[in-house]
Amino acid sequence: MFTITLIGPDGTGKSTISHMLLNSLPVPKKYIYMGINLDASNFMLPTTWLWYKFKRAGGKDLDMGGPPDPNRIQPRSKNLLKRTAKEIKSGLRIANLIAEEWYRQLIAWYFRAGGYVVIFDRHFYFDYYNHIIADNGTERTIADRVHGLMLKRLFPKPDYVIFLDAPAEVLFARKGEGTVELLELRRQEYIQFQESIEHFATVDATQPVDDVARQVTNLVMDFYRLKKVRRGYHANSE
Repeated sequence: MFTITLIGPDGTGKSTISHMLLNSLPVPKKYIYMGINLDASNFMLPTTWLWYKFKRAGGKDLDMGGPPDPNRIQPRSKNLLKRTAKEIKSGLRIANLIAEEWYRQLIAWYFRAGGYVVIFDRHFYFDYYNHIIADNGTERTIADRVHGLMLKRLFPKPDYVIFLDAPAEVLFARKGEGTVELLELRRQEYIQFQESIEHFATVDATQPVDDVARQVTNLVMDFYRLKKVRRGYHANSE
C-alpha cells in the first residue's frame, strides 16, 4: 500500500490521532512510532531493548529528547581531547540511532509489501531536518553530518505527510513543556515542508480530537482512492 506520517510539535496529538486511525481506517493498517523516545516506541532493535530495560531497571534517566534547543547548543570546545571525546560519543550514539531508523524502515517495507497502510507517528527526516540536514550554519559533529546526509539522500520519505497544526500558545497550555518560543520554532520548521513535499496536508489541531481524527481519516482515504485509481491506470496501460 503506502506510508503516511503525522508530524507537528509536541502537544498536537500525533500519537492520539495515530492510534485513533487504527480504529477508523477501513483498510489494513499498521502503526510504527518513528521518533527516538523509547518509552513510546513499539519497535526497537533487540540490543536497544536490552539496553533500555537495563537502564530502566537501574532507575537511570534516558536521554530521549529530540533536536536540542538551538539556544542551548554549546560552542565547540577549543580543547582537542574534549572535541575528540565528543566526536566519539556522538559517533556511537548516531551509529545506534541510524541502525534504529533503518530497522523500523525495514519493518515498514515489510508491512507495506503485505498490503498495509503504514501509519508513522513522527518521522526522523522531518524531526531532524533543521538540526542536522539543512545547512543553516549550526555546529554539527562529523557523525551528525553523516546522519544528516543519510536522511537526506538515502532514507525513504513517507508517501503522504499530514501536519497537525496549532498555535504555540495552545500547545504550551496543553503540555506545559518547553517554551512558547521553542514550540513556535518547531511549528515553523514543520510548516516549511508544505513547499517541498508533493503530498502534504495541514489539519487544524485546535479542533476537538474526534473532529481532527475524522478529518485525517478522510484525507488518508482520499489518498488511498487516488493511489488505487493510479494503480488501475498503470495496470490498464500495460
